[in-house]
Amino acid sequence: MHEPLAYLNGRWLPASQLAIAPTDAGFVLGATVAEQLRTFSGKLFRLEDHLVRLEHSLAIVGVDAGLSRSQLAETAEELVAKNHRLLDAGDDLGLTIFATPGTYTAYASGEEPPPPTVCLHSYPLPFRLWAEKYRGGQFLRTTCFEQVSPRSWPTGLKCRSRMHYYLADREAALAEAGARALLLDAGGLVSEASTANVVVYTSREGLISPPGSQALEGISLAQLWELAAGLGIPTVRRELTPDEVARADEAFLTSTPLCLVPVVRLDGRPIGRGEPGQLFARLLAAWSDLAGLDIAGQAVRFANRRLTTPGS
Repeated sequence: MHEPLAYLNGRWLPASQLAIAPTDAGFVLGATVAEQLRTFSGKLFRLEDHLVRLEHSLAIVGVDAGLSRSQLAETAEELVAKNHRLLDAGDDLGLTIFATPGTYTAYASGEEPPPPTVCLHSYPLPFRLWAEKYRGGQFLRTTCFEQVSPRSWPTGLKCRSRMHYYLADREAALAEAGARALLLDAGGLVSEASTANVVVYTSREGLISPPGSQALEGISLAQLWELAAGLGIPTVRRELTPDEVARADEAFLTSTPLCLVPVVRLDGRPIGRGEPGQLFARLLAAWSDLAGLDIAGQAVRFANRRLTTPGS
């Protein structure tokens, strides 16, 4: 095998042949439930936690994927085992699991409800997007685009309906090259960044992140809390204002692919000293110990890999 495989609706196929019909509700309505995972040394990280969250999202949208948690886990591990062999030594994969309600009913030919679409595919982690952030830090900007209200869909739903992410990040990058959006809710409180949880640190309170009622409960955020407990660092979930982010001693983004990166500027003004801080270094070192590899070093090493078929 010289090409990665994908899984679609019970079939294994070459990734280049993976295709979803344009009549699928995932395209027509954006009705797609998804989980993003990554590997460390070819092993999926916190797979069980991701599958539990996936089950919760599927229940919210009323989609039965037709696979048990153990079957999904087996499929995910088999896919990663097959595709990781195509990578260079020391490299790692991202894994996407997504499900949709299937063909949108307006396009369905029969009276019976259409079967769901269930897909798993992998990709070499795009380290180029964040490798330099471990040393230089991430910039954030507040924008005119709000976080979606929980009255539109629950904050616990991990879904692909993310036009607000796209528009907010676009506005942030136009205002400051390389910046990402800091999303606020209708009340002006911090929710999250696009695809990442926001965490700040103050010497008085420790690590602070918005509560689950205002942001998706991140798997990596839970991991960060566990690492902090091991280092004796207090943690709290509470409402957070943009001004508190600006005045924090340190700030971070945490998400599955990049694990943890420092935030060094908000709306053009430095946070703390305007550079990655000592606590960030401690936390990333602890995460690297857990993963069994140098997280930042791996990202730098593979940031400039050729963007071709893995292993070519």
